[in-house]
Amino acid sequence: MNQAPRGGGFRGLHVLADDDARWGRDPVEQARAACEARVAVVQLRCKYATDRQTLAWAREIRALTRTEGVGFVVNDRFDLALLAEADGVHLGQDDLPPASLPEAARSRLAVGRSTHTLEQARRACEEPVDYVAFGPVFGTRSKESGYSARGLAALEQVARIVAPLPLVAIGGIERSQLAAVAKAGASAAALISAVAGDPDPAAAARALCDEWRRATCTVEVAP
Repeated sequence: MNQAPRGGGFRGLHVLADDDARWGRDPVEQARAACEARVAVVQLRCKYATDRQTLAWAREIRALTRTEGVGFVVNDRFDLALLAEADGVHLGQDDLPPASLPEAARSRLAVGRSTHTLEQARRACEEPVDYVAFGPVFGTRSKESGYSARGLAALEQVARIVAPLPLVAIGGIERSQLAAVAKAGASAAALISAVAGDPDPAAAARALCDEWRRATCTVEVAP
């Protein structure tokens, strides 16, 4: 059984493997491309599939990520995350609150929390979570979030609020924006369409990883 990595294991590039049919590839294919690029984390998000199908995909992705040394997170469902032996579960504002997870689950899974406002970010700091996600930073084409683009200024504020927890920026992020996201204080960036929507998702993921490394190196050496 995995020993779930805590917050530090979630810094870097996250790629969401999504079950929206528009991508033309199932989540396992998307995850395989991300693993080839050695992203930090693959995050499975299923909004349409049955529990049975979601678990089957999750187990396949777990095998891929374990082989490549990539972290694996399941969205929304701690029970499916446990069954798939994932490293963590990512909980939205409408999901089960982190404090309500059974202790057995909490001991095995790192917990991420989606936030969309400064107040939600402040509340997340009081919850038993290992990292905080914030967005949509630039808006999103991958789902209806109910929130307008938050912007880089808000991301910078949230980075200060949640520190020392890692902050994952999400929402409409493209390769050209990674440097600004890193400069704003994000520890990680999560992407969907920039990989899943590309004709060559593996090449896209590699380019994004390279850009993120350059961006974070620049931030680290800046005075």
